[in-house]
Amino acid sequence: MRLTYLAVLAGCLICAIWLEPVLHVGVLRQVRRLALTIAPVAALFLIWDLAAVHSGWWSFDPAQLLGVRLPGGLPLEEALFFVVVPLCAVLGFEAVRQVLKR
Repeated sequence: MRLTYLAVLAGCLICAIWLEPVLHVGVLRQVRRLALTIAPVAALFLIWDLAAVHSGWWSFDPAQLLGVRLPGGLPLEEALFFVVVPLCAVLGFEAVRQVLKR
C-alpha cells in the first residue's frame, strides 16, 4: 500500500508520456518553457496545500505514502503531483494541437 500514491502518479505519466515520441509534441525538448509553465502553478498549489494541511482541512493517509516528508511536512508524492499532473496536461494539450495541425 505504501506505493499507492506514487503508483497513481506513475500511471498518469505512463499514459501521457508516449505522446512525446509518437506524436512528436516537443514538450520535453523545451525544458525551460515547460518549467516556466509548471513552476508558478506548482508553487501556488504547494503553498495552498501547506495551508490546508496545517489548518487541518486536508490530510494524507500515511499507509499509502513512502514516508518521505518535505520541508513543511508535505509528502514527496504531493509535490510530485503538482509536477506530474500539469506535465500530463501539457502533453495532452500539445498532442491535440499536433493532431489538429495534420
